Amino acid sequence: MKKIISVLGVAIFMLSACRPAKEAKTEVFELPAVDDIAMYQVNPRVFAPENSLNAVAARIDSIRDLGVNIMWVMPIYPIGIEKGKNSPYCISDYKAIAPEFGTIDDFKNLAKVCHEHGMGIILDWVANHTAWDHPWVKEHPDWYTYDEKADTIICPQPWNWEDVADLNYDNKDMREAMIDAMKFWIVEVGIDGFRCDVADGVPADFWKDAIDQLRAAAGERKILMLAEGKNVDNFTIGGFDMNYGWDYKDELVKVFKGAPASDLIKADKAEYDSLPAGKVKLRFTTNHDHSTEATPCVEFTNDRGAMAAYVASIFPHGGALIYGSQEVGYPEPINFFKYVPVNWTAKPEIYQEYKHLIGLYNEHPALRKGKMTAWPDNNVLVFEKADDAERFLILVNVRNEPETINLPESWQKLGESITLEPFEYCIEKF
Repeated sequence: MKKIISVLGVAIFMLSACRPAKEAKTEVFELPAVDDIAMYQVNPRVFAPENSLNAVAARIDSIRDLGVNIMWVMPIYPIGIEKGKNSPYCISDYKAIAPEFGTIDDFKNLAKVCHEHGMGIILDWVANHTAWDHPWVKEHPDWYTYDEKADTIICPQPWNWEDVADLNYDNKDMREAMIDAMKFWIVEVGIDGFRCDVADGVPADFWKDAIDQLRAAAGERKILMLAEGKNVDNFTIGGFDMNYGWDYKDELVKVFKGAPASDLIKADKAEYDSLPAGKVKLRFTTNHDHSTEATPCVEFTNDRGAMAAYVASIFPHGGALIYGSQEVGYPEPINFFKYVPVNWTAKPEIYQEYKHLIGLYNEHPALRKGKMTAWPDNNVLVFEKADDAERFLILVNVRNEPETINLPESWQKLGESITLEPFEYCIEKF
């Protein structure tokens, strides 16, 4: 077994997954199947202080070479000033782009470049609330939610986000205007879908109407709909393709702080037991919300812990996400309310490791969507992924100290046991 340990000090079977960079595609782009998705989240405010859409496009090769096939772009719409905090989720116009990020032509170019490089592009959509200086507040005050006295528009509850006004989904005209704005980006700009913010805060029957109309407007093109939420109604009623694996991420943090490694198997099963067939959970070690508190190399102790957590995140069931900046091991919290410069040349070995892991994920369907068989252990996550073509054993030491584990009987061709170094992982093919 020790013979396959790489020079990185990470036990990983080298499966020729570090493939040469793909050439830009010229054929008509088609979205990948939902269970084949590897997603990259773009926070424009880590790419440039201005004209950041062009800065993202300039990095398209580096992003594409990670092996991702969907780019999710955080909100790029004009940001409200009244009561504002410079949050991109405080939107004053659903059909425009903030000058900070560029122009509509810049975004159309980014979409074109993504498609040419074999990637779909989805936009963050904020349907739960608007900025206080969105024109709807004055032109259509009945489109908003009011307090008990019915004379004051309120901010969203229970979150008490004071910089935004809560929309009233009992109002049919507002619903139609919201769907019209979403269609604009699908039809006029050519994006491939949406990541829908606070999806659980919006009625599922609205999502059904919106998604039905968006799919009709897209014609023969497929669109991808990702819900930020855990409500199963987003699937059974709304028609979303994916939603968030919040519970799994919470359990991941607990396990790396000392809870039994096998708790991750329980968390994975609990999330997927409630999922309709064909739907997928988005799995991650960080995103824009979590990185405001701590980046993976801090939340999971160090760089090695961050990489071990990523293996434990994306291989049980797929649905992989990487947040722009984690691929270079950015160590500090990122406040997405302002520009935060990221050194894209930092830690090239971390970039290569993410590239290799996502390469394995792409190259071997068994790893992302094969049948899972797990063995309980307190300190090492142990599971097999298999399909009709291949079998893999995945071992992840979730502790910052060496751990020895007895191998499952069906894998003892590798030996009876193996000792993993702190946060070491192993991916072995049968």
